[in-house]
Amino acid sequence: MGIVRDGVLSGIVLAFLIGPVFFALLQTSIERGFWSGFWVAVGISCSDALYIFVSYFGLIQFMQAESFRHYLAYGGGLVLLGFGVYYLFVKSRKLVAFDPKNIQERNWLRLALKGFFINGLSPMVLFFWIATVGVATTRLGYTSIDEAFVFFGSIVGTVFSTDLIKAKLADKLRALITPRFIRIMNIVLGIVLIVFAGRLIFFPDNIPH
Repeated sequence: MGIVRDGVLSGIVLAFLIGPVFFALLQTSIERGFWSGFWVAVGISCSDALYIFVSYFGLIQFMQAESFRHYLAYGGGLVLLGFGVYYLFVKSRKLVAFDPKNIQERNWLRLALKGFFINGLSPMVLFFWIATVGVATTRLGYTSIDEAFVFFGSIVGTVFSTDLIKAKLADKLRALITPRFIRIMNIVLGIVLIVFAGRLIFFPDNIPH
């Protein structure tokens, strides 16, 4: 039970970190409903699981290399910049009418990929998992596969559950919103993505070690 408790507490910390994926989840759930937000949350959890797998199975030293950190920051920053420009200058202008009862849900795979890439392309997420794997295997002593599976499974499960709560709460707002509100949400998401991209591109040395 101690392993599960430690995992849940770590998951709660991660769930309340405010970053681009937080705004992406809210924007999708408000605009397209709970199930669209659900698939974005699935993509987020899949990218978290991939980073845990890569970090745990011996690539930590490679990923902590200074040159790799810079390439990761530049590459992730450019892609996030592209997402930001799209939401700020394209998505925010496309919406002309909004009816929460009739709006179509997007393909589930596209939504999952949206969550996967926005979460996965943030080096901050990668280095969070590197640090968490380090703490789990050294300070907490979760060195066996079974212990690691329970610990990290508890983290991902907690994050996924809280993401579903966020999506459901955002979905409840749909009946109250207007086209102008949706446009503002897209602008906010675009600005957040561009700000995070700028930090990665111009200040790669500030990524946590």
